[in-house]
Amino acid sequence: MFREFLRSKIHRATVTKVNLHYNGSLSIDEEILEASWILVNERIYIYNIHTGQRFETYAIKAPRGSKEFGLNGAAARMGSVGDLIIVVAYCYLNETEIASHKARIVILGEGNQIQEILDTQ
Repeated sequence: MFREFLRSKIHRATVTKVNLHYNGSLSIDEEILEASWILVNERIYIYNIHTGQRFETYAIKAPRGSKEFGLNGAAARMGSVGDLIIVVAYCYLNETEIASHKARIVILGEGNQIQEILDTQ
């Protein structure tokens, strides 16, 4: 049996741009993608702290060092520049993988600067 667990979390990112006329997705600074273990084109879930809305899309790479979090396409209707969001990705684990599983949590501060990286079990 497989169970679903948190794999990656980016906590308190600030939306920096909104582009309704893009194909879709959330653009994330390449450095933050790597730190969070989230891959390009991976399904992600976004929780908007300001509005309470929850939705899913996929991750795309924004330029390294840009600190960008851009809501694109239909996702642009789910938030505004300045909104705080949480970005998460989940994974499926079988019973033998659960005990050794660790989730990566990246906590951001002002300007989407990485403040802390935690690997939780």
